[in-house]
Amino acid sequence: MIEYNYQLTDFELEHPDEVSKWLEALIAEHDHRLGELSYVFCDDEYLHKLNVEFLDHDTLTDIISFDYSVGKELHGDVFISVDRVKDNATDLDVDFNDELHRVMIHGVLHY
Repeated sequence: MIEYNYQLTDFELEHPDEVSKWLEALIAEHDHRLGELSYVFCDDEYLHKLNVEFLDHDTLTDIISFDYSVGKELHGDVFISVDRVKDNATDLDVDFNDELHRVMIHGVLHY
């Protein structure tokens, strides 16, 4: 099951059911099974606090993932700064949704 949550942001994922199917297919393609995966979309400030508190990194980042997987069954929390994704998309001259999807799968591939 994939769950989407929002903290301190007006952002909402477009077509969450389609994104979930895409993520599930990629997870299966890498010989893993989907357990419980939670994406939390937030702002820079929220993710920065997590970065300092849990990783002792005083920097901005686009993603932090917490892996609770058991063997090849994926479980975890993936926090994504929508602010960073927007800035990265602009800097890289790519579509926001393309950059967002790249970051989302990047979080899963951490596991």
